[in-house]
Amino acid sequence: MLPYIAEFLGTMLLIILGDGVVANVTLNKSGMKGAGSIQITFAWGLAVMIPACIFGAASGASFNPALTIALAVEGSFAWAQVPGYIVAQFAGAFVGACIVYALFKDQFDATDSPATKLGVFSTGPSVPNMGRNILSEAIGTFVLVFAIKGIGQVPGLVAGLDKFIVFGIIVSIGMSLGGLTGYAINPARDLGPRLAHSILPIKGKGDSNWGYAPVVIIGPIVGAVAAVLLYNAIPWA
Repeated sequence: MLPYIAEFLGTMLLIILGDGVVANVTLNKSGMKGAGSIQITFAWGLAVMIPACIFGAASGASFNPALTIALAVEGSFAWAQVPGYIVAQFAGAFVGACIVYALFKDQFDATDSPATKLGVFSTGPSVPNMGRNILSEAIGTFVLVFAIKGIGQVPGLVAGLDKFIVFGIIVSIGMSLGGLTGYAINPARDLGPRLAHSILPIKGKGDSNWGYAPVVIIGPIVGAVAAVLLYNAIPWA
């Protein structure tokens, strides 16, 4: 039971911190409005690192259905645990997004743009193109998972330093590829909050853009699975 609780709480914290920084920077009447994409990118890296430090020993700190599925494909994670992990990840993401709305309700009410409000919860492309958007998410997730696997190649790595390296990976992906699709690289991170956006009584919220959902499902899963298959095909020893 502990691993599922850890995945739920870790993903919830990830979304509170991640969606929270977007709300903090983009919504009207927020004290940090206008701080920009650099703050958002670094904060998302921290949003992944902090729960990974807390819950890594309990669950492996996946917080990402694409990573969970990829690890099961390569055989390092039990398929029997996959459904429970994915449910916990989506539930945690949904609850985290609801908490962000509760915290920033006044700022949501003061913001007119439906697109800005949706952007707090979920990702979207700068140029809508389903094929290239999926490719962008696949490549971003490939880099994430391949790099996470590659941490094991670092000799004499001090315990805990791997979590800081994951922070660097997330920031690097965001800085280099984030402008294309908002780098969901995690189906739960996008769809859990998107569901919250569609259900919550957000003033003037507009459409939740469910037509974009295939991008954040197909891209990350394909990229993550490709990463573990290539990583394990390389004769490292």
